[in-house]
Amino acid sequence: MGVVRRAPKLPRRRVRGWRVDWLAGPLLILAVQMAFFGAPIGVLINGAVLGLITALVALGMFLVYRANRVLNFAQGELGLIPAVLAVMLITESGLPWLLALLIGLVASFALGGASEFLIIRRFFRAPRLVLTVATLGLAQALGFLALWMPRWWDSRVASQRIDMPIDAVWDVGPIRLSADHLLVLVLVPLVLLGVGALLRYTDLGIAIRAAAERPDRAGSLGIPVKAVQTLVWAIAGSLAFLALFLRAGVIGLPVSGALGFGLLLRALAALVIGRLEHLPTVLCSSVALGILHMGVDWNQSSSLVGDALMAAVIIVALVLRRDRPERGELELGAFRAVGEVRRLPDVLRRLPEVRIARWAALLALTALLLTLPHHLGTEHVLRLSFLYLSTMVLVSLVVLTGWAGQVSLGQMAFVAVGAVAGAHATQEWGADIILATLLAGCCGLVAALVVGIPALRLRGMHLAVTTLAFAVAVTSYLLNPRFFDWLPTGRIERHPILGRIDWTTSFAMYHVSLVAMALTFIAVSGIRRSRTGRVLIALRENEAAVESFGVSAKRAKLMAFGISGFVAAASGALSVHHQQAFVMDGRGAEASIGMFVSGVAGGLGSLLGAAVGSLWYWGALWWLSGNWRLLATGGGVLIILLILPGGLAGGIYQLRDAALTRLATRRGIEAPGYTEDRLEDAPGSGSSA
Repeated sequence: MGVVRRAPKLPRRRVRGWRVDWLAGPLLILAVQMAFFGAPIGVLINGAVLGLITALVALGMFLVYRANRVLNFAQGELGLIPAVLAVMLITESGLPWLLALLIGLVASFALGGASEFLIIRRFFRAPRLVLTVATLGLAQALGFLALWMPRWWDSRVASQRIDMPIDAVWDVGPIRLSADHLLVLVLVPLVLLGVGALLRYTDLGIAIRAAAERPDRAGSLGIPVKAVQTLVWAIAGSLAFLALFLRAGVIGLPVSGALGFGLLLRALAALVIGRLEHLPTVLCSSVALGILHMGVDWNQSSSLVGDALMAAVIIVALVLRRDRPERGELELGAFRAVGEVRRLPDVLRRLPEVRIARWAALLALTALLLTLPHHLGTEHVLRLSFLYLSTMVLVSLVVLTGWAGQVSLGQMAFVAVGAVAGAHATQEWGADIILATLLAGCCGLVAALVVGIPALRLRGMHLAVTTLAFAVAVTSYLLNPRFFDWLPTGRIERHPILGRIDWTTSFAMYHVSLVAMALTFIAVSGIRRSRTGRVLIALRENEAAVESFGVSAKRAKLMAFGISGFVAAASGALSVHHQQAFVMDGRGAEASIGMFVSGVAGGLGSLLGAAVGSLWYWGALWWLSGNWRLLATGGGVLIILLILPGGLAGGIYQLRDAALTRLATRRGIEAPGYTEDRLEDAPGSGSSA
């Protein structure tokens, strides 16, 4: 790796400042726990154990962020496969506990390095949006493999707990602690101190910081940036495995089930409290959040309250975050949309062949959509109508992320707001569904502004985490009928539209959804061609340039949030009548992430991408069986991004452009961007030999 000059020490005055500041967040969390969620000492010890396990996951995410400038949403899944392997070796093959631990460590180190080398490295120069989606796809792909692994032993165990080979228990109040708890309390601090010393006092730590902040300059100084990143991912994989292996001894491991969202949420909360840059704050916050979470669980009957509280911690920490530039962000690429559509030059748009082809394609698509319900059963008709409503949600993402460049992982929260408002309007107030949908859209607009106004100072990954936390808070607690009896329950009736049009049948519901999607496409297409659309595109490309022309970037962002929230909430109002029930199971954040991934797979730069992405996502869930669904939404997304960085719609537009290039060449037409410029010698001009 070569010799790396050590960074100069910070001035003593700055070090003293950090000694006062860095514990403020963890101490405040503990103060909230003691004031509002008091619990016996045994519960607090159990919370500290949970927090230390979370600290291992947060440390791995911290290392990856420092190396790649991206939050690794696959951090937990990196350790799931080797953890399942080690557990199966102990319970099914009878291997000693320590030997299985060593095998799991080696396997996790190799898996982490291989994930970076084979997948993440392919997106080295890609925008952070694409790389973020790659980690989400990697998480789903690894989760699928982990679910499949127990079949090697013909095991059907859903969850498995393993004990270390020391038989010792202590009753601390109402909680029984074992040697596994003691192992976490002793081993994890030693691991954290070791990794911290590695980062602070070794050449590898300096190389990681240099590669994260200035990768091009670090490479010119002889630092093997890619090799450093591979090593970081290998270490992160080992930390994730150790966390899940220790978790298996304390509370068990989901061998044939999903890992869950709580561990990732606590790690994210610790990272944002530490502002993704101060490791001691991140680690101490992890422990404090673990204690708070166990205190909440002790006082509440549902873990959803704890998840909502973790989301609130994330939102508060990000909103109160002091705005400072992110070092290294410009070199590594900002969050930008993928699959941007290149507009046709007028000389090509006016060609008879092009005009005829466009109208023929539109008429053929219209005829197909209108005739489909006559040839399908009731189940498939309802699925297609729901597909159209989901496409509206992805259209809202196209406006907010694809055009305005504001990354949102919480669109399902706006859908939930619209569902509640729409159901109340029709069931309690007797409003017509058209008026109810407009009212729900306005409620979604207000909710989007509530999120957008505090988040105006945030961008990129910080904004994405804020919207994700908002989705968790809304779907886990704020709009969950388990906690509030004013939310709609029971059957949602479809009253006649305008008092005359009956839409109680699946056939009528299909046409209502189709018309709603068509109107959404028409309205959003009009926005794209207007000054508002041009401002949003310019905002995504260069915010400073937009403001230099006298346009308020903050107002433009709020406009994008408002339009997006309106469309998503309108879709929610129609969806709750489609399902005829308001169901909130606390998995809104996972659904939001799935919709976002499908949108990027389809192509967030165009409305066609929204339609294709929705078909990709729901088609995989409906027409693929078993665990193959996870493979389609995980590994399939990675394949799409590797082959078609612009998404599926980007590939379709590439075929269109290739056909137009051949047409222009055959017709002898000069079309900028489609044919080569022809340089003709002007009279009297010289020519070079």
